[in-house]
This record gives sequence, C-alpha cells and structure tokens, in this order.
Amino acid sequence: MKMRRLFPIGITSVTARLAIAFFCMTSVGHASEEAVLLQRLALADEATAAQIEQRLTQIWSRSGSASFDLLLQRGEDALEADDIPAAIEHFTALTDHAPEFAEGWHRRAQAYFLADLMGPAVADLERSLALNPNHFGALRGMAGIFERLNMPQMAFKAYAAFLTIHPSDSTVRSARDRLQQTLLGSRI
Repeated sequence: MKMRRLFPIGITSVTARLAIAFFCMTSVGHASEEAVLLQRLALADEATAAQIEQRLTQIWSRSGSASFDLLLQRGEDALEADDIPAAIEHFTALTDHAPEFAEGWHRRAQAYFLADLMGPAVADLERSLALNPNHFGALRGMAGIFERLNMPQMAFKAYAAFLTIHPSDSTVRSARDRLQQTLLGSRI
C-alpha cells in the first residue's frame, strides 16, 4: 500500500524555514529594540527612564516559550502571595529548563534574598549578569546584598556599574555617593 502525501514535497521544509525566519526576525527585533532602549536609557531623565526600564523589564521577561513564561508567572505569583519556598521551586524549575534565560536567574535570586539566602542569591545574580550584562536590576540586587553583608566596596562597584547603564536613577546615585563618602572616610 502506497502512502499518499498530504502536502507537496518541500512544503513542510518551506514552512519550517518560514517559521525559523519569523522567529529570528522577532528575536532580532527585540534585540534591536533592547539596544535602542538601552541607548535611550543612558540619556533619559528620571521620568522617561522609568518608562524605559519598564519596557526593558517586559522584554527581558519573555523567554520565547509559553511553558517557561508560565513558570516565571507562577514564581511571581508565589512571591506576591509571600510563599517564598514555592517561588524558589518555580524559579528553580525555570532555571533547570531554561538555563540561558537571564530573567529566571534574576527572579530566583530575588526569592533567595527574601529567604535570607545571600550566597545563592549572589550566585544567581552573577549568572543573570553573565547572560545579560545590561541587567541593571541584577546589578541593583547585587549592590543591595553587598551592602547588607557589609561589603561597601563591592556594593559601590555594583552601584557604579548600574549607573553606567541607568544613570538617572537618583536612589542608586544617592546610595553610590553615600558609600563613596563612607569609603573615603575610612581611608582618612
């Protein structure tokens, strides 16, 4: 018995090529939008920077997979409900299945921080920054942890790195300046 083709030869490969091309264009589109937003962020006033920060966070929160986005949402919902162990579980599942998704590591670091697990939080922030060196949220988190651990030089460096990307954030600028005064005072 001879099987009949449902589609002419090559139609599935053409469809697959079109799907791949669309995915690549979408990824490139987000990458170029991200680059433009980062350039604008470097020059923006504080009000405009807040809008740009929100858009960048939206871009960075898209994994490209509905399943991974669901895990991210479940983790966020658990954080919102103050169920830190459940949040850690969801974010761990996300980082296990999507290890190249920087936002998964960033969000799990937040959950670890809330669980007072500073070592794992720093490790996850480092991983997030390795995947996305422009992730100013991870830099801000790193600085906060270093301050909490009484490591002012490391906190100062993290705040300074944050400000090279997001210079209009007055709260971070004040924290950096405060630490700079502390560090200068300890040298005198």
